[in-house]
Amino acid sequence: MNLQEQDLLNNAFQANKVGKIKEAEELFHETILLNPKNPKPFFALGNIYHRRGEIGKAIKAFSKVLELDPCHTEAAISLSVIYNDIGKYEEAKKIFETASERVKNNVTSDSMGDVHVNKKFAQRHFELAEQYFTYAKYDDALFEYAKASSLDPENDEIKLKIAKVYAKKGLVNKAIEDLRKLKAERPHYIPARLALGLIFYGSGKIIEAQQEWLKILSIAPDNTEAKTYLSLAESATETTLN
Repeated sequence: MNLQEQDLLNNAFQANKVGKIKEAEELFHETILLNPKNPKPFFALGNIYHRRGEIGKAIKAFSKVLELDPCHTEAAISLSVIYNDIGKYEEAKKIFETASERVKNNVTSDSMGDVHVNKKFAQRHFELAEQYFTYAKYDDALFEYAKASSLDPENDEIKLKIAKVYAKKGLVNKAIEDLRKLKAERPHYIPARLALGLIFYGSGKIIEAQQEWLKILSIAPDNTEAKTYLSLAESATETTLN
């Protein structure tokens, strides 16, 4: 990259950063005229078009990035997301799986192998899992949540979702085990205690459920969900005694 091209690119990114989108767009196009084989301006333009809702232009830009650099993971993810959003699920799946396989095999690329990229892949797997969960395809959901968790192991929400899938599948003991583990790792992560309480409650373990919700109120006294569940549990206990 020569000095003129680098200066243009730097100015374009700076303009984009401060919200001067039209100026940035023009500068990226100038950069492309100087060097049509540099994927960076195409990727930046793809993001601009995507944010603006110009889907056709975004697809062309991201596709051009992958033509110039087949290992550009973020462009593959972006293109996969767009295809998924417009209902081209097979195209989305094919692009995503190809990029995911490259990460798995540690193919080298400037944008691959770091935490940021792994989290992007994790988010995509999470979104797929959520879709499967919505349609009660629990085995598929579990598979995708597990992939997401392996790529983003610090994400507590994914672990919580995995436990909820086990509960939906009737594997209550496994759900409880996972939630207890999550609770031990993150004692103040309230969603895990809420979910564990609900599983206990659904299993007829009212006292254990109440203990979880009381603990939540000791952490967050104004938590309305814990208060509501406690009230329900108390009513259930009174009904049973009567």
